[in-house]
Amino acid sequence: MNLNETPRSNRLHIGFYGRRNAGKSSLINLMTGHKTALVSEVAGTTTDPVIKSMELLPLGPISVIDTAGLDDEGILGELRIARSKEMMARTDLAVLVIPALSTENIEQEQLWLSELRSQNIPIIGVLNQIDKVDPTHMTSLKERMEKELGIPFILVSALNKSYRADLLSAIVQNAPTDFESPTLVGDLFSPGDRIVLVMPQDIQAPKGRLILPQVQVIRDILDHDGLVLAATTDKLPELLNSLKEPPNLVITDSQFFKEVEILLPKTVPLTSFSIVLARNKGDLGLFIRGAETIENLKETDRVLIAEACTHAPLTEDIGREKIPRWLRAKFGKKLQIDVVSGIDFPKNLKEYALIIHCGGCMFTRKQLMSRLIEADGMNVPITNYGLTIAYLNGILDRSVEIFINKNL
Repeated sequence: MNLNETPRSNRLHIGFYGRRNAGKSSLINLMTGHKTALVSEVAGTTTDPVIKSMELLPLGPISVIDTAGLDDEGILGELRIARSKEMMARTDLAVLVIPALSTENIEQEQLWLSELRSQNIPIIGVLNQIDKVDPTHMTSLKERMEKELGIPFILVSALNKSYRADLLSAIVQNAPTDFESPTLVGDLFSPGDRIVLVMPQDIQAPKGRLILPQVQVIRDILDHDGLVLAATTDKLPELLNSLKEPPNLVITDSQFFKEVEILLPKTVPLTSFSIVLARNKGDLGLFIRGAETIENLKETDRVLIAEACTHAPLTEDIGREKIPRWLRAKFGKKLQIDVVSGIDFPKNLKEYALIIHCGGCMFTRKQLMSRLIEADGMNVPITNYGLTIAYLNGILDRSVEIFINKNL
């Protein structure tokens, strides 16, 4: 996503609220990974609300609102508080920051919570500066704060980078539903364009029905006034020959990338259902970078394949049989490949050189983004089925070209 081309109105606005010196600016710097906000031990360093627009992987385009302390004093302090409260109307997700050593008198925080709730703003609490508190008391402190204020809390030390993943995960899990992308492919074509879908109806497809990603893409194309043309792989040549002009876009089942790519002129954009989901449910840029690391795999490495749904594996299952076979053919038979499904996801991802995730059609964006954050926090590359297959067939660049050309 091009930072300069994403209007503020389309960004997730994250507002940080709390007392002076609660560590709001430090938390913003922890979240972004660099010095976005001015930090000082002097109370009241942030005097007016500051809105910073940025691209934050793996969250995508966001706007961060750094506010003045809601306990500011004096005539100017009252004006600053009023300005900070005005920012609540622009906040999609509020982060209430409370120093871990200042939890006895929380009447002010309760008043601020009431104002945020009156505007139906999702709220998460952060107990900051936990490095200053006896570790044996932290669990009970967190439980007490959650009970008294009625919001979820996380424990953080803003000066410790290891807490970044916890903060990002909490943001993703509590972000409003419109944080999710409003379209699958509707922004890739113009009304009246012809979109060809290659949909093999093999053993993997449910009898009498289409698989969920195919149904979702068809509906999205229709909603955006596109013309849907569909064929099984063996009928694709006949379909293409029937057209007076090449289609405006072709979306295929990833497993048939090689066969479809050979039939298409190089000028026709080509991608897959799985890659469409990678952008819609996760962070396409992060997935692409993960796919680019496949070339570094060694036979002694360990790879994790993660499926979002639980199903009885069938013959030639894409995640359990085909991808493992293709990877071992390229990197060696001893390549260790683990498969997990459903909610199962290893805690120690550092054991893996690469994670390959399914399209995630049975996951919400929040669920998939949480896994991306975990992997990114441990510096473990992550990609998905479609991008992996595109890479193994030597067409990774072509499979994502339409997204890159449109800054998506």
